[in-house]
Amino acid sequence: MQLRLKTKITIVMALLVLAVVGVNSTLYVMTVTRQVTRQANERAQLVTRHVFFQTQNALSDAAREGKAPASDSAEDLRAYVQNALDDSDSLRSSIDAEVGYSPLIYEISISDINGRILISSDASLSGKISPARTDLRQLVTNSFSGQIRALFGPPRAYEVAYPFKLGSPGNQVPFGVIRAAVQTGLLRSDIMPALRSAAVLALISVVVSGLLAGLVSSVSLSPLKRITAQLDRISKGEFDQQPLERRDEFGQVSTKISQIGMQLRGVREIFSTLRENLDQVLGGLDDGLLLFSLDGRAVMVSPAVERFLSTPSDRLLGCRAEDIFPPDHPVREAIKLVGGEFEPVASAEVILAGPDLPARRVGLSVEVITEGRTRMGALVKFTDLESRERISTQLQVSERMAQLGRITAGVAHEVKNPLNSMRLWLENLKESLPAGDEMPQQAVRVLDSEIDRLDNVVKRFLDFTRPPEMHQEETALKDLLEDVLAVERPQIDKANIKLITRFADAPLVLVDKQLLKQALINLFVNAIEAMPGGGQLTASLARRGELAEIRITDTGGGIAPENRQRVFQLFFTTRPGGSGIGLASTFRTVQLHNGSIDFESEVGRGTTFRIELPLARQVEPVLSRPRDARAAVVRNT
Repeated sequence: MQLRLKTKITIVMALLVLAVVGVNSTLYVMTVTRQVTRQANERAQLVTRHVFFQTQNALSDAAREGKAPASDSAEDLRAYVQNALDDSDSLRSSIDAEVGYSPLIYEISISDINGRILISSDASLSGKISPARTDLRQLVTNSFSGQIRALFGPPRAYEVAYPFKLGSPGNQVPFGVIRAAVQTGLLRSDIMPALRSAAVLALISVVVSGLLAGLVSSVSLSPLKRITAQLDRISKGEFDQQPLERRDEFGQVSTKISQIGMQLRGVREIFSTLRENLDQVLGGLDDGLLLFSLDGRAVMVSPAVERFLSTPSDRLLGCRAEDIFPPDHPVREAIKLVGGEFEPVASAEVILAGPDLPARRVGLSVEVITEGRTRMGALVKFTDLESRERISTQLQVSERMAQLGRITAGVAHEVKNPLNSMRLWLENLKESLPAGDEMPQQAVRVLDSEIDRLDNVVKRFLDFTRPPEMHQEETALKDLLEDVLAVERPQIDKANIKLITRFADAPLVLVDKQLLKQALINLFVNAIEAMPGGGQLTASLARRGELAEIRITDTGGGIAPENRQRVFQLFFTTRPGGSGIGLASTFRTVQLHNGSIDFESEVGRGTTFRIELPLARQVEPVLSRPRDARAAVVRNT
């Protein structure tokens, strides 16, 4: 989870205060712990000395009363001391008082040299061996962590021992030990108030510091919210932003952001203009272009690449060259891709096929882009060799048709004048022939019919070569195609052909309806006649950039390779009884509309004719119309 800056500052300040309070509290607890253990040690030593003095008084009182040991043996001496101590009410009262009024003293006892207890504040211990306890000085001199573990661990007793001797001065011998025991539970109880105070202080400090940190951060970071909102508006395209009216660092940052926003507005307008122009240029290219950066990623892909690699161009952007051209790709070996870097390739030829496209020959070139001696990237170019050959063939057909038109016009002109003269003399001959002679009359009628036939041929020549009178209007190709199919529907049904239509809502085109309708009828008639035993006829309409595309596909026998370059030639036909004018007329009609026509054919599988016509309302050049920054942003998102 991403934390806000305000939350981070609050947490950091609270942790800093907690750390400071924690250190101070630790030092305080350390001081209190050492003080309590030292006081317990000093108190225990004081108690043992006091009990020692009371013990001496008890022995003195017994001596004044005339009591003495029965002998010098250790047993008699111990019995004498035991009786003296038992008879001393002041000693017992003193021991009980020290245990009762001292919160740190756990138990006081007097034992002999063998550790057997003579008298104790705990009556149950009398006559028993004194339990082994650790010297309290070890706890006092231990480290702070050791003291805390001892005090807050299992209950444990420590003691202070004060040995004493018996006998006359100069002849004293060790007799016993006065022990004052201290329990860790009592010491812990004495320290707990200090610990509670430290914990409460730490908690209060953290809460107060957190509140103060939140308040301070809210006040100090309030201009940052306005700067963030300013950046958000600039990112949405609202570049004219007023800076904060402050003279501190926030005001300076806001002013610089406003200046950057103004610069971004200009840069975005220029970039949008360049990008739209580049998109238009790339969209009009038949060649596929892929521009790769130095690290081998595609940074520019033209729309035509989809026709070669069968992958949308937007999906290729940002992909690495190794992913676009895997090792098993037919292009991989031709582009010489080694270690993610391209090697120059002047020209190569590969065979590419898509899921719905037949195999075709594709030209390939790789140009390594350098600046000075530094490699910057690479440009991969795909060229449809078959399309170029078709375009070349169409240009040749156009040139031949133009030449043929000029020759035909001249021939028709030279033929028509003699025909007119022949018709005039034939009329004179008709009038001069005798009425009863049938043979001359029959010959004149034959001559008249042949002259009419020649005249019709000359008119057809002149109609084909003479530019027709165009009546162009904005037309919906979908409606026009439906009208043509309605006319051809009886012939389609009669030929047992299945008709499939795929008509998208393409924009309007500027065409002569009658001329284009006749051209389409020629294509449909050829497709129907190519499937005498039935088949499938597909008519589709779609938009391709600034062009409307019409496709007419049949499943007939296809066009033989040796005839493909002559398909659009005038009077060329492979069908018995055909005139060879239909496809030539269609080719001429498409050219008159500034369009293009080509075909793809495979023997035994069928033929597809494709017509491309410019839209009625072309997109204006970007540089010729006023710019709108926000509109440009919407188009590029």
